[in-house]
Amino acid sequence: MNAGAAPAEQTVLAFARPDDRTLLLRLTGSWTLQDKLPSPEEVKRALGADGPRPSRLAFDAAGLGRWDSGLLTFLLAVREQALADSIEFDQQALPEGVRGLIRLATVVPERSGSRRETVRPPFLARVGTGWIAFSRSGGEALAFIGDATLSLVRLLTGRAQVRGGDLALLLQQCGAQALPIVALISILVGLILAFVGSVQLKLFGAQIFVANLVAVGMTREMGAMMAAIIMAGRTGAAFAAQLGTMQVNEEIDALKTLGVQPIDFLVLPRMVALILMMPLLCIYANVLGIAGGFVVGVGMLDLPPVQYWNQTIAWLKPGDLAFGIGKSVIFGVIIAISGCLRGIQAGRSAAAVGEAATSAVVTAIIWIIVADGLAAVMSNVLGI
Repeated sequence: MNAGAAPAEQTVLAFARPDDRTLLLRLTGSWTLQDKLPSPEEVKRALGADGPRPSRLAFDAAGLGRWDSGLLTFLLAVREQALADSIEFDQQALPEGVRGLIRLATVVPERSGSRRETVRPPFLARVGTGWIAFSRSGGEALAFIGDATLSLVRLLTGRAQVRGGDLALLLQQCGAQALPIVALISILVGLILAFVGSVQLKLFGAQIFVANLVAVGMTREMGAMMAAIIMAGRTGAAFAAQLGTMQVNEEIDALKTLGVQPIDFLVLPRMVALILMMPLLCIYANVLGIAGGFVVGVGMLDLPPVQYWNQTIAWLKPGDLAFGIGKSVIFGVIIAISGCLRGIQAGRSAAAVGEAATSAVVTAIIWIIVADGLAAVMSNVLGI
């Protein structure tokens, strides 16, 4: 909106005291949102300046140039401040357009309670709310795990609604397409294990035992663990995003309307794909991790390649390899259930899809660590 005289180059706010009762505000120049407008605090400071406090606030807009809602915002703030201090707000000298907009902005008073106010609930209320949310989430998770188990039973008995093409595509996504990132991380983990071990073992002249450290560490722990964490961030988040998007587009509701069980059609293929691919990825990670340790042992410690290889073979036990592969199957189930659960629980907005993907990764990694810790304790108790 434009009104008044020709455009001016700058915004000017000046004060005058024609008498003891009145504070006069002279508005000169351009008053638009693009200009650097003065703060209403300047008017407050002028009202509190030395001398008798004015009881009337008036304006001189003879030199006012371009103006838009920036001027209106300034005047409304000044008006609110003047009324709070019981000072008369005289707007007669303002342009007609400005006066009209001020009337529109002030004709309906603000309704009490219309502004959002942040009220922090008491501590016990927050604890109770958190516990209720946790209980509800736990109940939903247990129900989902039960439905997934029943769906797996239906698959074994040949009654599940699964398409072979979908399963083949998921096998490719969870298997072959994940090989590059698993290879990179596994080699680096093997290098790190060997390097950290060599720093300590060199103090005792026992560098050859680096082969033992890498072989046992990769087969029992690091191979399955790193493959699972990679798949949680890569595949678990993808599952949550896919199902979350289907939830937003109401595709899952359409499946229910058609009599198709979403657990069988959407969750079961993803769970089967990870159950089948995680052991293979674990073995792949073990081999490349041992190869990374081999590079450090031969390249940095000057160990003979044959001796390093024989030492590795001597300490590779079928029980350690089976223990790591068994954990990888459990990790695959955790990743699939976490991703699919968060995806189906997602709200019907784009932001909810992102939150579901993030929650799926966090949930999967937490439960992978918990499951690995429980497996370590059980293996120690059982002597595995």
